Amino acid sequence: MQHTDEKPATGPLAGIRVIDVTSIVLGPYATQMLGDLGADVIKVESPRGDDTRWIGPSRTEGMASYFANLNRNKRSVVLDLKQPAAKDALLRLIDNADVFVHNMRQSAAKRLGLDYATLAARNKRLIHASASGFRKGSAREDAPAFDDLIQGLSGLASLNAGPDGAPRYAPTVLVDKLTGHMLGSMIGMALFHRERTGQGQEVHVPMLETTLSFLLVEHLWWATLGEAERGVGYPRMLTPHRRPYPTKDGFISVIASSDAQYARLLSALGRPELIDDPRFVSIAARAINVDAVLAVLTDGLRARTTDAWLTILTEADIPCGKANSLADLFDDDYLRDTGFFQEAQHPVEGRVTLPAIAPSFSASPPAVRRLWPTLGQHTSEVLREAGFADAEIAAIAAAGS
Repeated sequence: MQHTDEKPATGPLAGIRVIDVTSIVLGPYATQMLGDLGADVIKVESPRGDDTRWIGPSRTEGMASYFANLNRNKRSVVLDLKQPAAKDALLRLIDNADVFVHNMRQSAAKRLGLDYATLAARNKRLIHASASGFRKGSAREDAPAFDDLIQGLSGLASLNAGPDGAPRYAPTVLVDKLTGHMLGSMIGMALFHRERTGQGQEVHVPMLETTLSFLLVEHLWWATLGEAERGVGYPRMLTPHRRPYPTKDGFISVIASSDAQYARLLSALGRPELIDDPRFVSIAARAINVDAVLAVLTDGLRARTTDAWLTILTEADIPCGKANSLADLFDDDYLRDTGFFQEAQHPVEGRVTLPAIAPSFSASPPAVRRLWPTLGQHTSEVLREAGFADAEIAAIAAAGS
């Protein structure tokens, strides 16, 4: 069992300091990426704390599972930004930081003096990063936005329509996590630019445009050629036959792409006569006749159990796997072999489970150095590092209580 607290940073961002005033999902997901890669992430919270501290099971008040999965590798500092002394403390922290991240409305950041122009005047090397619903400078720049709203506006909910045709939200905060991933990645690119030029800059990531860029890779379809009236949306993604296929005792995911893979798959299904069928013979033909192609899989895979098909299809080198439930993941042989779910001893919560960091670096490996912090756990520590006297720290705490 791991004991993950105060380990030295080994990732590619070791030595980078991030001041994080984000909350909920999008921003904390981005800054957790930075922390996993070695950055010293200082999470600035209100006296109440990030809202996700209260969502999900916990053994200790304010340490809920939702918060846990977004806030490892961070230090928590409580500052009530309504108080002048606390706001001044935040600015002093930013003066010596490499990155400042927020996901508040642009007008709110400006009102607090946390906009790029104000902070860049204090720290010219600062990477000022933010994300909000819509592009800066647009008519909707300051409009409120959440994951569900952007799923609807982007067409994602319509793509996920139920059997009755009604739009449905994806059963995950896909937009927040996607945009958070983009924000974290773009902060890395800005740091690379600064490494070469010495120049800080502002980075802004809009949720709607990020989601549209993601969705329209395949779904722009005829509109790519300026002929949207002929159809928008990739037919293979939209057919009702594209789903895990029922077997005798469960469901299986199977995918073939190349002509050679399809030939092996059709042979495994006992339908070798379809290999030369004009509807199946090429990638282009299968794209046009996707309903017929996938219907063959739906019918054929019912004949055997999931385990039987996994053996047959694996031997044929066809990508396949059991369609797991979330609960099944903890018994998955591959995830067990790779150690994806890791046990650790949290100093407050006791024995906990956390997912592994997905990327690997041969020379600068990421690591979980700290588990999620209690509210304000590192306030005194961080402020002392910034040169605050104990009396000043006490005054800031008293003003916000």
